[in-house]
Amino acid sequence: MLQIDLSGKTALLTGAAGQLGRVMARTMAACGADLILHYHRDEASAKRLEQEVIALGRHAVSVQADVGTAAGVKAIADAARDSIGEPDIVVMNAVAQIHPWSPIVEESLEDYESQFRTCVMQAVLLTKAFVPQLQKKGWGRVIGINTECAMQMFESQSAYVAGKRGMDGVLRVLAREVGRYGITVNQVAPGWTISDRDRERPADDAGYLQAVPLRRRGTDQEIANVVAFLASDLASFVHGAFVPVCGGNVMPAI
Repeated sequence: MLQIDLSGKTALLTGAAGQLGRVMARTMAACGADLILHYHRDEASAKRLEQEVIALGRHAVSVQADVGTAAGVKAIADAARDSIGEPDIVVMNAVAQIHPWSPIVEESLEDYESQFRTCVMQAVLLTKAFVPQLQKKGWGRVIGINTECAMQMFESQSAYVAGKRGMDGVLRVLAREVGRYGITVNQVAPGWTISDRDRERPADDAGYLQAVPLRRRGTDQEIANVVAFLASDLASFVHGAFVPVCGGNVMPAI
């Protein structure tokens, strides 16, 4: 039986304290990876997650930073090098939350700026900080967490979509630039995903489900499974991919 094995690898996960991030962290740790756990504000959740990862027999360090700034990314890089070392796997999961979304004429300029910083600039800054070392190693994984919204472009999604489509452009170019070094670059695009928050307070999703061919919402674990796969050697020839994990709600066409 095939098994996802991340033993001997260190993964940097931004937004690790969030609803989806914490499941990604547990999953990669269960597959054998050590973790650099980035968080922005929720220190308590990040510290609890750090202890969970350590309890699984892995090394872990939690780091507070704003990934939309050069100073924030430098803080992550410094903490990594001073503790468990450079990451082999970089998962770009953090994004500023701007709900509720608004029509373009009503959305604040600050929301567009926050999405640019935490999507586009995060991708650029993390690349500059960590990809050169991956190039020297001749092995690495860069995984961006995108969204089905980037393909849907529905009303009121403009700020979020602008940020995620900008990140998509950066990562597609990066894939062309670094593939020759043995580094794969891929994106995972979740749909409206069930997390612990939804389990505690179920949402009215009947309208959404009518558009999903599988007639259900995906779970945080299903997203984390794809991330772990792309981080592993099982996905060694998957490169430059945009992988929707949304039950067929969006389907990239050839």
